[in-house]
Amino acid sequence: MKKNIAIVAGGDSAEYEISINSAAVVNQHIDRQLYESFIIEIKGTEWVYKPEAGGIIPIDKNDFSLMLHKRKINFDCVFIAIHGTPGENGLLQGYFELLGIPYTSCDLATSSITFNKFFCNRLVSSFGIQVANSFIVRKKDINVDAEISSEIGFPCFVKPNSGGSSVGITKVLEQEDLMPAILKAFKEDDQVLVEAFIPGREITCGVIRVDGQVKALPLTEVVSRNEFFDYEAKYTKGMAEEITPAPVSEDIEKACKQASLMLYEHLNCKGIVRFDYIINEGGMYFLEVNTVPGLSAASIVPKQVEMAGISLKNLFSLTIQDALKSR
Repeated sequence: MKKNIAIVAGGDSAEYEISINSAAVVNQHIDRQLYESFIIEIKGTEWVYKPEAGGIIPIDKNDFSLMLHKRKINFDCVFIAIHGTPGENGLLQGYFELLGIPYTSCDLATSSITFNKFFCNRLVSSFGIQVANSFIVRKKDINVDAEISSEIGFPCFVKPNSGGSSVGITKVLEQEDLMPAILKAFKEDDQVLVEAFIPGREITCGVIRVDGQVKALPLTEVVSRNEFFDYEAKYTKGMAEEITPAPVSEDIEKACKQASLMLYEHLNCKGIVRFDYIINEGGMYFLEVNTVPGLSAASIVPKQVEMAGISLKNLFSLTIQDALKSR
């Protein structure tokens, strides 16, 4: 008997459309012989299923069920494809934990900690991985310009402490541009992270679990035509080159994969995860972890999976099976 899979998409961040695209890819490649899938769009308090025939059917949030043609559908597993809140920060994870429904992403604790860049950097550095020097700014903080200039210096990056897809990020070259960048980031989050600029090459490594074994995917080097890999570069064709496999030495490849596998285990990750780094003569620096990475046609992980010789159909089946086994 086929299992019912809810693919949750949308969310309440600027990554809404990216999430919708990711969910469409999952739905397109899911194994129809094993699963019956339903894309559930979430935005605020509106949780709905939109049948191909048209119309909108609300989800019963009491048990996360769906009434379709007078048949109540309960879901055996949830494939979380929401980037940002509430799918990547632990909110939905806690909800599904309460209901006892398996899901494909990291658990509540891991999702919450890794979504907070400041906390995540502190934790990752405790594992012996280099991170950029950083400074956290909260809305109650005032007159932090001098302190940031002293501790971080310029150039630096100003970004929402919790968020993705480079939304709200500014590369600040001079002190006079610092406060406008902080105010821009505050439009996306209540906390802002200021990080020292680290020159170098951006490398990213996807990690998945295959038949119980954690596997690092081929590396990708990201070369942006903009000053950094911002939202435009990520999602505008021709604005960035994503080279897979990354043209790096065997030593760098080995170090990056080993670090990613270690972090996957130490952070108690689950499902499909992507780790981003900067490499230069000083070594390798951790940038961030994406616990619900993009899966759209323009995203990095599908390209890494293809290079590894794994079909998306197989990847999604393995991810769902791993979630089901965790219960």
